[in-house]
Amino acid sequence: MVGKRIPKSRTAYGEELKAQREAAGLTQEKLSEMVIMSRTHIAHIEAGRRRPSSDDARRLDQVLGTGGVLTRFLPTLDGKLIADHFEQVALLEQEATMIREYAATLVPGLLQTDAYARAVFGAFFPPKSSEHCDNVIGTRLKRAKILDTPDPPVLWELLDEAVLRRPVGGPAVMAAQLRHIAELGARERVRLHVLPFSVGAHPLMESGLMLLCFDGEPPLAYVEGLYTGALYDDPAMVRNGQTAYALALSDAMSHADSLALIKTVAEEYEDEAR
Repeated sequence: MVGKRIPKSRTAYGEELKAQREAAGLTQEKLSEMVIMSRTHIAHIEAGRRRPSSDDARRLDQVLGTGGVLTRFLPTLDGKLIADHFEQVALLEQEATMIREYAATLVPGLLQTDAYARAVFGAFFPPKSSEHCDNVIGTRLKRAKILDTPDPPVLWELLDEAVLRRPVGGPAVMAAQLRHIAELGARERVRLHVLPFSVGAHPLMESGLMLLCFDGEPPLAYVEGLYTGALYDDPAMVRNGQTAYALALSDAMSHADSLALIKTVAEEYEDEAR
């Protein structure tokens, strides 16, 4: 990334991948064909701008005959507990200049309070230990610190009305959570839009979506479902995601009206909690 410091672990990993590729006499294009990855993604890994997924690393090991080196020495996330399918996105969030996200049923991780996150993980199946939940929740809350940096990314959150109406953790937890969202929405670089039930069917209703933009690098799209997620750098896939987001956003409430609704629903939960 232009102007971004690249962690040494990712830099070293990229140098090792490049050395292994060149030793095998392969170009980035040829390697991309053999491991079923884009050439751009391989170039980003070699430059230290991207962290390969575990599946990526296993395929690279197999094709390059490295004996598992690229899998064993994947750059770490400093001991953080993040689902395998999301670990690369967690790194990319820190480099993004703009994040646009659609949430279908749950408050997005960057906006969650501690109590809300605990209610979410408390309903997880299979159940996790209290210690595991504490660690995962701590990691999730640390992700949100990018919004408190001197130059945070521009954040657009498109929330389905179901996000506001589903009483995760009960009325007191929801009231505090919606108040927190409203406070974030008052920030200059944060935009909130609610997609009301009255819209009916819309282009994003089948899954969650995150669109990431960077300085000097192509945009990415992350699509998430139950226990899984996929990061796309294919230009056509990213454009489709951007278009679907724009279409859904065009039917959403304005930022001001969305903030007013969020505060109104928070008051309803507060009344219920009394």
